[in-house]
Amino acid sequence: MEAGRDYIGLGVGAVVSDVRNRLFLARRGPATRNEVDTWEFPGGAVAYGELLEEAVHREFAEEYGMTIEVTGMLGAFDHILPAEHQHWVSITYLARHLSGEPSIREPDKCSEVGWFAYDFLPASLSAITTANLTQLRLQ
Repeated sequence: MEAGRDYIGLGVGAVVSDVRNRLFLARRGPATRNEVDTWEFPGGAVAYGELLEEAVHREFAEEYGMTIEVTGMLGAFDHILPAEHQHWVSITYLARHLSGEPSIREPDKCSEVGWFAYDFLPASLSAITTANLTQLRLQ
């Protein structure tokens, strides 16, 4: 049984900003579960027994070598991808970068990372990142 395909998956992610108010994004690599080659506010699946905030801290440490501080919750989002036959519920946090120079630690899952000004984000964004940006604009 596979999360997101055989049953609704639960994921977390974070909109992480730095001291210059730039946003951290990662480009999804060829081994990701969905939306390959799109840019996203990173995150990942929640493990059984793992608290939501623990999961988002773990994902940033494991995948990018970053320590972040969660400052709030942006919201809970339906992340339904009919073309890929997937259904996720994604909890997105707001966070700030504390330490660690971002690096790609799982090159099959991530092909590129970067800090972007809010008004100059890459064009090819994942569905969940697009939903996150819509919610950010409403705040």
